[in-house]
Amino acid sequence: MASNNYYYDNSQRPPPSYHSTPDPYSQQTHTPYHGGQSPSVTPISYGAGVGGGHVPDQQTGQSPFVSVFDDNYAVGGSSSPPHQGHYLDTAYYGHGGHGVGSHAQGDIPLQDRVGKNEDMNDHVYDAPDAGLAGEGRKKRKNIRVGELGMLGSGKKRIPWACYVLSVIQIGVFMGEIIKNGIMTGSPIMIKPQFNPMIGPSTQILINMGARYVPCMHNVKEIQGSSIPVLFLCPNATKNDEFCPLSEVCGFGGVPNPTFNDEKQSPQPNQWFRFIVPIFLHAGLIHIGFNMLLQLTLGKEMEQSIGTIRFFIVYISAGIFGFVMGGNFAAPGIASTGASGSLFGIIALTLLDLFYSWSERRNPVKDLMFIILDIVISFVLGLLPGLDNFSHIGGFLMGLGLGICILHSPNALRRKIGGSDDTSYSAVDPGGEDTVPGFLKSPIGFFKGRKPLWWAWWFVRAGFLIAVIVVFIVLLNNFYNGSHTCSWCKYLSCLPVSNWCDIGTIQKTNT
Repeated sequence: MASNNYYYDNSQRPPPSYHSTPDPYSQQTHTPYHGGQSPSVTPISYGAGVGGGHVPDQQTGQSPFVSVFDDNYAVGGSSSPPHQGHYLDTAYYGHGGHGVGSHAQGDIPLQDRVGKNEDMNDHVYDAPDAGLAGEGRKKRKNIRVGELGMLGSGKKRIPWACYVLSVIQIGVFMGEIIKNGIMTGSPIMIKPQFNPMIGPSTQILINMGARYVPCMHNVKEIQGSSIPVLFLCPNATKNDEFCPLSEVCGFGGVPNPTFNDEKQSPQPNQWFRFIVPIFLHAGLIHIGFNMLLQLTLGKEMEQSIGTIRFFIVYISAGIFGFVMGGNFAAPGIASTGASGSLFGIIALTLLDLFYSWSERRNPVKDLMFIILDIVISFVLGLLPGLDNFSHIGGFLMGLGLGICILHSPNALRRKIGGSDDTSYSAVDPGGEDTVPGFLKSPIGFFKGRKPLWWAWWFVRAGFLIAVIVVFIVLLNNFYNGSHTCSWCKYLSCLPVSNWCDIGTIQKTNT
């Protein structure tokens, strides 16, 4: 951790050769007694003394800083006359550019200590020039893993979104545990089977708002079935305790299936199940991993890009992930969790790496770390009970929105120049918040822009339009069901032990 550097204005006088320790007196000092004379008060006189030490009095030849409490070691050695009683205070010298070549005997050498930021000296006394000091505060080179390179990453923002979302999600999970304990007699699901995530039953999660397609629209395998489809009750502890769909879905209920009517009307329409599942989790393991990622990587990202942008990506990625899962996952699977939202944040981290590639200390290592994290999460999403489509959808939405709302890549900003010639790693801690300039001056924001700037903004607009169009298409396909994908299920399951058949509703004709 680098020490605090103290800067001063040395424009009025040449840099001293020595940096003496500060005198405890601010305005005056007492001269020592000599031959019974009364002590006299001598005002401080600032002159171009040798090495920035004590300045001798013009009449007596003695330093006005000398007092009876000083150690009397003569500067000139044993040959110095006793009546020349002015002594230089102990000075510091080192590698800062001052006093390197000449120093008095007994001075303390000042050595540099290189901290984490290798291009800045970490000693206090050898203060750099004012210009270099300002530059040192502005530029941070060699960004490591965990040090985001985005403009504004050094500001002391409070990550309100991460804190508020985490509190809500933890509170909702406690509600899940309490409800499961009231309805089944156990805070976690142990009957009719054990929940490996150490949490409530699937029926409790459905009743509290998990993404569950039968509660959201007609399902051909249910409403179009020639025989009734049975649903386990929220308080079921056995596999033969069934309830109507309306009781399973809760929230005031939904129209129960009439069967043999594929286009039943009215149909279930609990559309909010695309949003509510972001705040639900399947168990302690599930919420533990999500909160760990949210309060580390998510917190850093929010501090870098601001609460508004972070919240937009977080919610949009979560919703889009559940929309994609609703289109391609088996209709009988209930999906919960903030994993889709967090994959959107991981996508932002990947963009940040590419945008500040030249400022990274080990960009390839950082890239491998992010890819490894993504691959592990996708592989785990192939296991039964996990919805990998939420991961994929959240990641894609994070990439699309990230290009739209993040600042431009560092290399592009340098080419554009002007007001945009500021890299993400050039942070001004005292700057303003990340409010877009066009909100303050819509007309002035577009004046004097270069063609490359306009080209990049057209690219951003294109990604924004693409994100909106894909979202509308998938949402329309979810409710109309005009297009299906027979192989897409293998993106969320492994074809072993009938894992890919979990959640499917089989029609049985009798």
